[in-house]
Amino acid sequence: MLHDFAPGMWVVNPAQPDWGLGQVQSAVGDRVTVNFENTGKMLVIASVVALEVVDDPSARRPKPR
Repeated sequence: MLHDFAPGMWVVNPAQPDWGLGQVQSAVGDRVTVNFENTGKMLVIASVVALEVVDDPSARRPKPR
């Protein structure tokens, strides 16, 4: 299923968990530019890569010690 991504949404790539949490910068068709915390800005083809929307990004981040 192709999701309608919009700037500001938070996502993860379940196939690449080491990329970390990402914020959508732009979305045109199935091309989604995401700024991931560990890999930086990536162009993702959403029809190929199943991004998972994160409703509460604070729940995905490690708590500070």
